[in-house]
Parts: sequence; structure tokens; C-alpha cells
Amino acid sequence: MAGRRRSKREQQVTGARPAAPVTRVRMTGTERRQQLLNVARALFAEKGFDGTSIEEIAHRANVSKPVVYEHFGGKEGIYAVVVDRETQLLLDRMISTLHGGHPRAMLEQAATALLSYVEDSHDGFRILVRDSPVASSTGTFSTVLNDIASQVEHILAQQFAARGYDEKLAALYAQALVGMVALTGQWWLDARKPKRDEVAAHLVNLAWNGLSHLEHKPKLRLG
Repeated sequence: MAGRRRSKREQQVTGARPAAPVTRVRMTGTERRQQLLNVARALFAEKGFDGTSIEEIAHRANVSKPVVYEHFGGKEGIYAVVVDRETQLLLDRMISTLHGGHPRAMLEQAATALLSYVEDSHDGFRILVRDSPVASSTGTFSTVLNDIASQVEHILAQQFAARGYDEKLAALYAQALVGMVALTGQWWLDARKPKRDEVAAHLVNLAWNGLSHLEHKPKLRLG
């Protein structure tokens, strides 16, 4: 009682008010899981897998470490979910744009789709290429590119057959085209100049002006 009276007297003298209690918004399990994924995604993009810790994920999410473990089992678990989501997002975006038709239209669709993903989801793209670079023959991003190349190969094979080229070479050209766009996307992730559509136009210019004058049986002219 004495403490309460003293506190009231202090308020009268100093005009101070007791601090309002801190209220925390309770989240559902689904909301908390999404929050942790958002926090982890930003950290993985910034620091990579090895540079990110469960402690930092928990700290930025303002939760205890056991909460992260409860939802994902550890850093590997939350990283796997982040990568799977980004992989599916990129794959869906790329494949949904490849409608076939004229080969040049297909090139424009593919280039614009990848660069749009880089522009809209730069953190996700950074995660994919940081630990699984474009030039690697293994890893998640390589798998995505192979899936996209398979779609391009199917379309190219039809075009090759219609124009008298060897259909068996469609896989080689598909890998070359997809790889060119992907490597350019990785460079543009940091450069961001020129603008997206201009970069796509230059990619199509290089690819199409080469494809439109393909030799049926090319040979090296060195030596």
C-alpha cells in the first residue's frame, strides 16, 4: 500500500504516468509460419545460408528459438521451404509464358518472364543463384533451368522439323538459349541498367538474329 501511495505522490509531483503495458499481437500458427518465412527469406538473400543463423531469424521475428524449431525443425528446414517456394514461383512464371507460336515470340516471352521475376522477386532470385549458381551443373536453380529448357526444347524441335534442321539438336540450342537469358538475369540483378524490356530486347536481338540465319551444318572456321 505504501508503495502505491508513494507512486501516486510521485505522479502528482512529477506529472509522470506509469508506462503502458506492452501488448503483443498473437498470431495463428499459419501467420507465424509465414512471418518466419518472410524473415528468413530476407536474411538468406542478404547473407546466404551459411551466414544466417536460427538465433538471428528468431531475433528479427521477435520470437524465441524454440518457436522456429517448432515450425521448421531447424535452419535447413526453413531454407528448404524458402527455396522450394521460389523455385516453384520462377518455374510457374517461365513455363506459363511459353506458348510456342513464332520462335521470336517464344524468345521474347522467356526473356521477359525471367527478367520480370528478377525485378519482382530479387531476394528470391538472389537466394537461388547464391548457393546454386547459373553455371553449376547441380543444385536447385540448375534443376529449374533444365525444366525450362525442356519446355523450350519441345517448341524448338517442332520449329526445327518444320525448317529441315536436325531435331536432335533442339536440346543443345534450348540449353544455350536458356543459359544465356539466365546468366544475363544474374548480371542484371545487380546492374539494373538498362531497363528490363530493353535488356530483353537485346537478348532477343542476339538470339534471334543468330537463329534466323542458322547454318544446317555449322563448322568452326579456325585454322
